[in-house]
Amino acid sequence: MNNKILTGLLYLYAIVFSILKTIRLPNQWSQAHWLLDYRFGFIKRGLGGEIFGLFLDKTQNNIYILSEIISFLLYALLLTIAIRQIAKSPISIYRIFFFLIFFLSQYLVYSVHLVGYMDNLIFLMTIIAVQLIKSNKVMLASLLAASCIFIHELSFILMVPICLFSLIVNNVQKDFLPKDIFFAGFLKRIFLFLILPVIAMITLSVHQEFYGVGNVISMVDYLCSSGFIQKNVAYSVSEAYIQSFKSYFIAESPHFIQRVFISKASIIYGIPILFLMFLIYKEFQKVNFKILLLLAIISLIPLLIHAIAWDTYRIWTFPFVILFLGFWILSSKFNVLAVVQGKLSVFESIILVISVLLTALIKSPLMDSCIERFGILERILISVPVFLFIFVVLKKSPTQHKSE
Repeated sequence: MNNKILTGLLYLYAIVFSILKTIRLPNQWSQAHWLLDYRFGFIKRGLGGEIFGLFLDKTQNNIYILSEIISFLLYALLLTIAIRQIAKSPISIYRIFFFLIFFLSQYLVYSVHLVGYMDNLIFLMTIIAVQLIKSNKVMLASLLAASCIFIHELSFILMVPICLFSLIVNNVQKDFLPKDIFFAGFLKRIFLFLILPVIAMITLSVHQEFYGVGNVISMVDYLCSSGFIQKNVAYSVSEAYIQSFKSYFIAESPHFIQRVFISKASIIYGIPILFLMFLIYKEFQKVNFKILLLLAIISLIPLLIHAIAWDTYRIWTFPFVILFLGFWILSSKFNVLAVVQGKLSVFESIILVISVLLTALIKSPLMDSCIERFGILERILISVPVFLFIFVVLKKSPTQHKSE
């Protein structure tokens, strides 16, 4: 029990470290998204601002408060999920290290840096949708996913696939075969979940392609009238709201290969992401491999966003949180199914240390010309408890344990 309490405290330490690296108030780009709504007609990303305006005045302070509440709830849920996972008995070293790397990861760093933007809200709603699916409330989860698409269209890529994974896992046994999906009852559940998000995405895509040209000048004047959005930011946000997905694809897709395979992020983010996949495999190796392969594929789907968006480092953070949600989904269904070996191999231990170094010590390029806090010496000193913990866990882990 004391070891589990210590592990939970270390997770809290890691998440605070990650938050302090980039904590700030919402920037003007994020604030503008909460100001825009349907007053200029139907527009993409308008639902969030519309709902916000129904309950609160659209002041800068209210945007700050709402953004911080959303972020706090998200981080509290992530930490609660992790602590509940390690509270399970027995606990494996794969589970311990999985959550440690996640809380040190660039996902937390960027999530805090982009506070106020819709990413945090999307993943908060994703956790709720997964819980609804686990409670067999598929239509409510579908409605929530469809609504999120009108808050931000990337919900279709970030939210829908992992929710679909939850639906599949929730309805299969560990001897799952791909052909099981085609049973009538299974297909019905999949259809019930997908129908509303697919309709929402098609509606939004058609609108952006044929009717998305709006009154940019009116939108800019409205944003500037708030008193806290500068004109250049107002223009940038307004133009983003009216551009079609096709135009984004034409502009950004030529850079897709470079961003995914040969960018700096491919190494700095790619190694920890692959190691998290490995830890999931080790933790759930008695689960049908096809389910684990499906999760791996789903976790990489967000990288497709590189074909329509330029913010490379932000996009590379999404697989971290998708894998986190996938771990939670698998653990909720299959409980502890790992064959937990006492020690990682030398090679695995080296990759573990490299992954922690890449997440804890390397600075990520940020938006708005911002720079992460803490120099390299400060990061090393702050990371000392983390490496001491890793050393103790590797040294004291039991020789072998089997659990069903």
